[in-house]
Amino acid sequence: MRKELRATFYRGGTSKAVVFNGADLPPDRATRDRIFLQVLGSPDPYGRQLDGMGGGISSLSKVVIVERSARADADVDYTFVQIAVKEPVADYGSACGNMSSCVGPFAVEEGLVDARDGEVLVRIYNTNTQQIYHARFAVKDGQPLEQGDLVIPGVSGSGAPVKLDFLDPGGAATGRLLPTGNAVDRVQVDGLGLVEMSLVDAANPVVFIRAEALGKTATELPGALDDDARFSADMDTIRRAGGVAMGMAADTASVALSNPKVAIVGPAATFTALDGATHAADSHDLGIRLISMGNAHRAITLTGSMCAAAAARIPGTILSQIVGPGHQGALRIGTPSGVLPVDADVDSTDAGPRVVSTSTYRTQRRLMQGAVLYWD
Repeated sequence: MRKELRATFYRGGTSKAVVFNGADLPPDRATRDRIFLQVLGSPDPYGRQLDGMGGGISSLSKVVIVERSARADADVDYTFVQIAVKEPVADYGSACGNMSSCVGPFAVEEGLVDARDGEVLVRIYNTNTQQIYHARFAVKDGQPLEQGDLVIPGVSGSGAPVKLDFLDPGGAATGRLLPTGNAVDRVQVDGLGLVEMSLVDAANPVVFIRAEALGKTATELPGALDDDARFSADMDTIRRAGGVAMGMAADTASVALSNPKVAIVGPAATFTALDGATHAADSHDLGIRLISMGNAHRAITLTGSMCAAAAARIPGTILSQIVGPGHQGALRIGTPSGVLPVDADVDSTDAGPRVVSTSTYRTQRRLMQGAVLYWD
C-alpha cells in the first residue's frame, strides 16, 4: 500500500536533503531506513537515483531529522543520514556540515523553537557526533530570511547568511583531535608502502595526504579525479588504512563508507573552478580535493573544511606545513567550486592542541514542502 509522510526538501550549503520532523517518523530505525532508501531512490546500480529524490552523488543523497531536544544546552536534536547511491545503506556514521545550515531555519518553520524577528540563535545537538553547534540567522515576519548577498562556492546566486559555530568539535568520531597523538604519521598502505598522512578528527575525521604523493596538485576538477580509476582506488585504500590507524575499525574491510573522509592537499596554485572562473594563487592558502562516499566532492564537505581549518592551526600537520607557522585569520581553501574561508580557534594545552570552535557561513533555502510517498 502506498503511504505518505510529511517532509520538506532543503538546500543547505552545497548539499540537498529530504528533511523530516522526527515526530512524524516511525520509532523503529529499520523502518525509517527502509523509507529513507525508497524516498531517495537507493540502491540504484545506474547511479542516478531516478526512482527517488536523490541526485546520484553523495552531496545530493541525504536525509536530515530534526526534533525537540531534551538537553538543557540544546533546543533541537539533529540527526544526519547519508544514503548510499548504489548500495542499500543508510549511514549514521558522519555529520553533514552543509545541511547543518538548514536545521535552525527548519526548527523555526516547524515551530520547534520560539523565534522573534531579528537575529535568532538556535542551539543544536548533533546526535551523530554528540556535539553542540550554534546557528545564527535572521528572521522576519516569523520566517527565516533566505534572500541576501552572501555567495558561497558551488551555489549559484546569493542568499542570507547562516553563521555556524561548532563548539569543541575535536574528537567528533574518535574521541581525540589527533587520534594517534601525532601531527603526522607514516602509515603502511597496501600496494603503496609507507604513506605520510595527517589524521585529524574535528567535526568529522579526515585523512589528509599530500597531493604530490599521488601525482596530483589539488587543483584538479572532480570529473578528472573520478575518471582516474587508479587514483580513486588508491585514495580508498589510503582512507581505509587511515581509518584503522585512527582506531575507527579493526581492519580495512570494516572501515565505514562514510568516515573517515580522505583528501589530497597542495600549496596554493592558480586553478579553474567548475563555473569556469580562474582563481589566482594569492586568492587562497592551500588547495584541497576531498573524496566523499567514493567520489570527488564538487566543493568540499563543510565538516571537512572545518577539520582542515583546525588542522592548519595544529603545528606539524601537513596542512600547517603548507600554509606555514603562525598563519592568521580564516583559512582560505581552494576547492573545485571556488575559495571557501573557514575559521578555527585552536588552543595549546598541557594535553595537546584543543579546538575551541570552528566557524563559517552558509546559505540555505526551503525548496519544497508537502509529503513524500513510499510503499509499505
